[in-house]
Amino acid sequence: MSLTAVPAPARTSAPKGRDAFHDNAKYLAIVLVAMGHAWEPLRDDSRAAAALYMTVYAFHMPAFIVISGYFSRSFDASPGRLKRLITGVAVPYVVFEVAYTFFKRTAGDDPGYPISLLDPWYLTWFLIALFVWRLTTPLWKVIRWPLPLALAIAALASVSPSIGDDLDLQRVLQFLPFFVLGLVLRPEHFQLVRRKEVRILAVPVFASALLFAYWAVPRMNSAWFYRRDSAQELGAPGWTGVVMTLAMFGCSAILTACFFAWVPGRRTWFTALGAGTLYGYLLHGFLAKGSRFWDWYEPAWVHTPWGEVVVTLVAAVVITALCTSPVRRVFRCVMEPRMEWAFRRDTARQRA
Repeated sequence: MSLTAVPAPARTSAPKGRDAFHDNAKYLAIVLVAMGHAWEPLRDDSRAAAALYMTVYAFHMPAFIVISGYFSRSFDASPGRLKRLITGVAVPYVVFEVAYTFFKRTAGDDPGYPISLLDPWYLTWFLIALFVWRLTTPLWKVIRWPLPLALAIAALASVSPSIGDDLDLQRVLQFLPFFVLGLVLRPEHFQLVRRKEVRILAVPVFASALLFAYWAVPRMNSAWFYRRDSAQELGAPGWTGVVMTLAMFGCSAILTACFFAWVPGRRTWFTALGAGTLYGYLLHGFLAKGSRFWDWYEPAWVHTPWGEVVVTLVAAVVITALCTSPVRRVFRCVMEPRMEWAFRRDTARQRA
């Protein structure tokens, strides 16, 4: 992709130190995550819902991971940044893994479910993946061809059922190329996909993706998009893992670019919510799983077209509320703890 004739970055009224475009992208991506989780129980009764689910799952987490990689470019394993990694990623992982376990024991009526920091449950896989990815950032920054190598690792993981479930390493490795893609992107790349012609082209691309997904619903196992299993574990020949890894990366990258093309670059009413997306991501998991535990999808009206619209709107409203400042203030003690007592004084003083 040529970087010539790139338009000057648009001016925004975002707060100093934050970019409105990326905060908008993070918020919109997390809304799609919540909607996808809300659509999951509707797929068996609605082919349209299943097609929307498949389309969104093709790019919502890749988009979120690309942004995470982009903002990890400055990670250099210095003491200050390691401290931030521990307090902002490792500690929330431990807290929410334990909290989810007790939630599953009580609300999920599974009193014997064990506490295991080696087996992430539901949404916590992203935290352990982000921890690993960010720790390896200095390595990717010195490698000559980081993205091809990351794709090769992901392809090898997809044909390696012996990896097992510890730390959800399949997801860590199979989603790795999107994090590395974020590391190698530059501001001018985002400007390229936000050009008017790309925004126009994104409309038929998404329409084609939806049509293909509608066709593929009865023909394709949507578990491919979760990237938590090898090809053999999905009942497919091993060689298909390599093909699907490359094909899905291409599709996800294109849809992610189209998604970025539609993200507004100016400051909007939801821009500030972009700073709280990890809060929304982790907290909405209790409601997403609770809706299954408490049979919220049992009423017949939920499975009508109007019911599906209501479920979608509720998911958007809930995830938006969970990203707001009041919620962040309440849960900051576990999501962004200072923990000065846990670090050497000279380390604690260094900027993250």
